[in-house]
Amino acid sequence: MAYRPHHPPTEEFTRVRVPHESDGEMLGIVEGLMGASRLLIKCADGKERMIRIPGKIRRNIWVKTGDIVILKPWSIEADKKGDLVWRYTKLQAEWLRRKGILKD
Repeated sequence: MAYRPHHPPTEEFTRVRVPHESDGEMLGIVEGLMGASRLLIKCADGKERMIRIPGKIRRNIWVKTGDIVILKPWSIEADKKGDLVWRYTKLQAEWLRRKGILKD
């Protein structure tokens, strides 16, 4: 059996995905569930967009009202529509707030 040192969960070991602004990704908060894997999201740029949950994500996560997410606007109708990229857990969202990435 291989030796694996125990690393207590500390701040420097926390890994949280942040939006890649060069790819057009941004943060948003889920305002409402529209049905048929669609969400209404209040985005960081102040706009509300209807976001689609792609199939590979839809099978693995549950998204609720109030969740913090990363979204990517579509190239067509970028001000109104987009795709969900990532959903943060409560602990990850708290980490974003502490680091100043997420402003309330």
